Amino acid sequence: MSDELEPRQLAPAHLPDEPDGDTADQATTTLPPRPSTPPTPDDLQAVFDVPVKVQAVLGRSKMDIGDLLRLKPGMVVELDRRVGEPVDIFVNNRLIARGEVVLIDATLGVTLTEIVRKEG
Repeated sequence: MSDELEPRQLAPAHLPDEPDGDTADQATTTLPPRPSTPPTPDDLQAVFDVPVKVQAVLGRSKMDIGDLLRLKPGMVVELDRRVGEPVDIFVNNRLIARGEVVLIDATLGVTLTEIVRKEG
């Protein structure tokens, strides 16, 4: 057996056969059944190189345009968060996690402390 990974297909697409004369007026299409097991990392290999936008949001602020135009270097913009509160982590504008800001050498980073699960 070879140590090389063999390409794997995700889920095969099943297209309905051409309708014959007695089913042409039916507009319902059945979907293929979902796989019984969740996808593994090997199943998702095809999307590993797809770029996404990741944002760590420290907080937000609202102000009038006049106040915005009067901002100068050294002025402080007050955010809606307090020191020590977790920051929101967004992937493609969708909240996926919260975390704490950390300093690694001279670079800011975020340690994930909570994964946000969509309900429903």
